[in-house]
Parts: sequence; structure tokens; C-alpha cells
Amino acid sequence: MTIVAPVELAPPRVAAPRNALVEFCRQQPLGAISFVVIVVMMFAGVFSHLVAPYNPFDIDFASILAPPSWEHWMGTDAFGRDIFSRVIYGARTALVIGFLSSFIGSTIGAILGAASAYFGGRVDEIIQRIVDILLAFPLIVLALVVVAALGRTLVLGIDINLILAIAIPIAPRVARVVRSAALSIRVMPYIDAARAAGYSNLRIIGRHMAPNLAAPYLIMLTAHIAQAILLEASLSFLGLGVTEPTPAWGLMLSGNASDFFREAPWMIFFPGLAISLAVFAFSLFGDSLRDYLDPRFKV
Repeated sequence: MTIVAPVELAPPRVAAPRNALVEFCRQQPLGAISFVVIVVMMFAGVFSHLVAPYNPFDIDFASILAPPSWEHWMGTDAFGRDIFSRVIYGARTALVIGFLSSFIGSTIGAILGAASAYFGGRVDEIIQRIVDILLAFPLIVLALVVVAALGRTLVLGIDINLILAIAIPIAPRVARVVRSAALSIRVMPYIDAARAAGYSNLRIIGRHMAPNLAAPYLIMLTAHIAQAILLEASLSFLGLGVTEPTPAWGLMLSGNASDFFREAPWMIFFPGLAISLAVFAFSLFGDSLRDYLDPRFKV
């Protein structure tokens, strides 16, 4: 009688977890490029004092309206200030105001949208009518009304009212998107189970609905940073945003820049290029993030 030794089966191979950043770069190459641009902007804004070759506030009357050269890469303005240094420091202004405005507006909008979808009835009706009223105004018009009504309030050198003026038009747009996502989550069985277990409304919204609303919230937060940067530049250009001598891209396009656009076109070209690049990068990154997080776009 021949005894056959038992055959040992090899354990099944478990696929190693993929890095989320690497997977995002592989699936969304344009989003990866825009992410690199955003990181460079953030680095330039945070370490402006190391990147900028000159102090953005220094006035040099001997170099007024100097064209781009090796000494001044982007030329100088009507006061002899180095435009490249002011563009670098302007990235800090744009990113701080853009991120804070988008974060405040998106957070308020997400709370209103989740509460509107969860409670429904009269609460939903009241919130949605307020949202409809705010959506009736274009972004720039509503921001102009708010900033003109609130005036200026500086805290640590940041105009809080300017941030609120940009955040308020963003909130209803985020609220509408989050509400549509929360309506489908509200009817899920685990929400009914949480209600049957006697959990409070705040716990159900915070512990069970909020994690599933994180993806649309992050997408809207990222996408609206671009709109916030553009709004800040528009308000500064109109004289209702950042004031002199603070380096700001929109402010660099107004005032003397419009008077010397024929003799010194670089005063308009480089700040405008910075605004366009920032808005394009954040918009493209927001679209790529939506395609990556939304399961409907998965192949």
C-alpha cells in the first residue's frame, strides 16, 4: 500500500494595496500635472521670503518701468517694484483668501445641504428657497453687494469681510450639490436602522451621512478655490478687495497698470498669467478629483 503525502496548497495571493496618490496620477495624468502646479504655488506662497529675489514693497525710482531682464525677470512697475517678487508674494494672498473662502463657504453649504435633505418638509422648503434667492445672483454681483455692505475688518492682516463676501456666494452652490447626494443616502437601510436604534439626528448626520458626503464636499471645495481666487482678483481690481501696498494679483492689474499698458505691457501680462494659471490648475484638479472619486466614472 502506497501512502501519498498530502499536497500543501499555497495560500492565495492577496493584492498589495495601491497607493492612492500613485493611482490618482496613473488614472488622471492631467490632474497630476495640475496638482504639481498647485504644490509649486503653495511652496512659493509659504516660502515667499526665500523664493522672491526682492522685497515686494521696496521702491526703486532708478528702475521704474524696467522691461524684463536678468536683473528683473518680469520687469518692474510704475514704482520700480520687482513684479516677479510681487507675483510670488501675491500667490500667498490668493491662496490664503481662496482656501479660507472656499472652506468656509463649502462647509456652510454642506451643513445646509445635509440638514435640508435629512429633515425634509418645512426645513427643506425654507433652506431651498433661501438657496434659490442666492443662486439668482451671479457670483461677482453677490460678492460685490456683500463686501460693499460689510466694509473692511482686518484680523492678522487678513480682511475677514472679504473672505465672507466670497464664501457667501459659494455656500448655496455647494448646498444644492450636497443635498442631491444626501437625498439618496437618507433612504439607505443603515440610516433607518440608526433611527430605529434611537440615535440623535446630530449623530446620524455626523456619524453616518457625513462620511458618505465627503467625496462631493472635497470636490466642491477644490473646485471653488479657483472661483474664490478669481473673485478675489476681481474685487481687488475694482478696489473692493485687497488694498495697496499688499501684493495681490488683481490689485496689480488695476491702477497704474492700466495707464501704462502700452509702454509696459508686462505689468498686466504676468499677473494675468498667474491668475489664469492658478484658476486653470484648481479647476482641472477639481474635475480630475471628481472623476477619480465618483464611482460612476470608474472604468
